[in-house]
Amino acid sequence: MSDAVELIIQNGDKVYVPIVEEGIEWSTERKGVPGKLSFKILDDGHINVQEGNAVRFRYHNKNIFYGFIFQKKTDKSKELSITCYDQLRYLKNKETYVYSGKTANELIKTIADDFHLQTGKLCDTKYRIANRVEEDKALIDMIQNALDITLQSTKKIFVLYDDFGKITLNNIEDMRLNLLIDEDTSEDYEYSSSIDSDTYNQIKLVYDNDKTGKREVYLTRDSNNINQWGLLQYYEKIDEKTNGKAKADALLSLYNKKTKSLRINNVLGDTRVRAGSSVIVSLTLNDIKLANYLIVEKVKHIFKENEHFMDLDLKGGVFNG
Repeated sequence: MSDAVELIIQNGDKVYVPIVEEGIEWSTERKGVPGKLSFKILDDGHINVQEGNAVRFRYHNKNIFYGFIFQKKTDKSKELSITCYDQLRYLKNKETYVYSGKTANELIKTIADDFHLQTGKLCDTKYRIANRVEEDKALIDMIQNALDITLQSTKKIFVLYDDFGKITLNNIEDMRLNLLIDEDTSEDYEYSSSIDSDTYNQIKLVYDNDKTGKREVYLTRDSNNINQWGLLQYYEKIDEKTNGKAKADALLSLYNKKTKSLRINNVLGDTRVRAGSSVIVSLTLNDIKLANYLIVEKVKHIFKENEHFMDLDLKGGVFNG
């Protein structure tokens, strides 16, 4: 490939700069999935790479990916197909944690220290989770639960990702990019709108008060949307320390809306874009004029000879019609 690509594999004290075939792919997702790097190299008989080897990928002198080989395949062509993941892959390990009064970022730091993972900036999520028992669960699921609880209580979204070898937690509001995607920079798109998933127009939270022996109910609803869509209820038991009314109002604000998503293919590549980033999208989708920030839920970057494109899955924002 071109001189813009720098890919290095380290096996013990040996460092390899292999001949990389065209078509390196780097992909990230916003929730619960490690960053992934896939590529093919020529097996010239002088290279010895193994599972667990560290891999560093840079493009035009910019740090893109640091992770480890998890899978390799070969065939008669003498090409090695290699799949790497960043540190978030190790959060698939299962464990049991019982905690009280921790913020999501404090939980992440505790888990990272226990499992010897490197951390970078961990944004202070501020909201303290009262009591939580996470038994025999994947570490990434525990963390995502903490981030979801924080979102439901504060309306703030935080994104967990590996930033070139350091686990990072960032406020999504700080991940906006001054990047415009329009008809000229993209090839094709697919838009969908739904009330079938993560849409609720009535929130019902209940608390069993042991002191009084009564069940306390916190209910909030949007009658207009119930008339339009039918009743879509979110139900949850809460603990004593939860502010039921505030949480119910926050949940209604988050979920009382259609789920809208947009997939755009073959966009001109930008290495700053990762899952959790927000980009400006200006497109006319049938009778809908879209011109605002959308959140990148998934992105796959494809690096070829002097070419860089990306496929984007986007959500959020306000679709103006």
